[in-house]
Amino acid sequence: MTDPTNGIPKGAAQNDNVVALPLLGTQHVGVVPSAIGGEARLPALRSLFSNIVFETLGEGWETGEFGGCDVIIIPVDKSRISEVQKLVQRFSAGPLQTKIIAVLENADVSSIRDLVHTGVADVLPEPVTDPSLALSLERILAKQASAPSDGKGHGKIIAFMKAGGGVGATTMGVQLGLLLADRHQTDVCFADLDVQFGLAEIYLDIPNSISIVECLKSGSNIADTPFPTALAKHSSGLRLLAAPKEVVALDTMTAEIADALMTGMRRDFQTTIVDLPSEWTAWSNQVLQNADHIVLVTHLSVPHVQIMKRQLRVLEAQRLTNRPMTLVCNAVSADHLNALPIKSAERGIGRKFDVVIPEDRRAMLSAVNQGMDASILRHPTKISKSINRLADVMNGTLAINGYNKTLQQAWK
Repeated sequence: MTDPTNGIPKGAAQNDNVVALPLLGTQHVGVVPSAIGGEARLPALRSLFSNIVFETLGEGWETGEFGGCDVIIIPVDKSRISEVQKLVQRFSAGPLQTKIIAVLENADVSSIRDLVHTGVADVLPEPVTDPSLALSLERILAKQASAPSDGKGHGKIIAFMKAGGGVGATTMGVQLGLLLADRHQTDVCFADLDVQFGLAEIYLDIPNSISIVECLKSGSNIADTPFPTALAKHSSGLRLLAAPKEVVALDTMTAEIADALMTGMRRDFQTTIVDLPSEWTAWSNQVLQNADHIVLVTHLSVPHVQIMKRQLRVLEAQRLTNRPMTLVCNAVSADHLNALPIKSAERGIGRKFDVVIPEDRRAMLSAVNQGMDASILRHPTKISKSINRLADVMNGTLAINGYNKTLQQAWK
């Protein structure tokens, strides 16, 4: 039955702004009715997807045959996670590679993580709402039906590089992520790929976050990981792919894994900020090859100028200097300027800094020790002004190399 004012089934669209989501081609979705709250909800789903054939499945999904289903929606509790993994493996070996949406009873972080590791396409907590189920189906089926011709999504990748240790690149990247998520209310992810010493999880105070290592344990293509469901969410809306809890070998990652990860991030997020280790590897180079924008962070000192020059030479050798690049000089104090003027450092590097961030040690220590929050960037401090400027540079709304006035005002 439909509402004559808008043509949307009663009980479906009055709830959270559900809208019809068109897809290409006819696709088949099998539904175990108990997963969605009963067969009475199937008409609402059918009205949202005119090109999908919804079929009712029996409760014994672990041994069922699903014919030509592109996706199945099944109910799962903690005791049946191992059965889900067997089903995923069975589908992966078949020609159709049916995707699974698992509706999890009594969902918690641990059980969601375990289900993600099995390789399911998405995990939805029970009771599942019409909007969340519709968006999940749209994402999975649209990917199958109309993937971009180059195999990539349309999200933006911003890669942060370090010209020297301890230059504050992670802190700056986290702040930029908080600002973009808070300012634009868009899907933003921070991927901490400093796999040996990454600290973004601590800076954001998000314990038990999933790391790249845990994603790899699922055994499935990492590009198929449902990142919006799997990754922890900060109060600002920023999602986090954390660094591993323990130090792992740099070759835990490969160029192929990095490429697949960037594909998944582009698909699921409008902006992904990737924090890279100081060391060059084949896989970090692959991340940079995927990046839409590179941010290179350093300090104001003679050794850091030399490291910056080395990094720029490697970037040139890898033919990466033709893409947008922002040079940032971080934590600059009056003492730094007296010892080495900005213009002298720029002459040594061979180009100007795009953003210079004044030192504000007290504010940074407080933020790092207490867990960063987007509110710290809403107050007019030296750091917040500079991070806002960096965000504007990322969005292309300010011309680069025009920092001098901002810098002088910050020290007044």
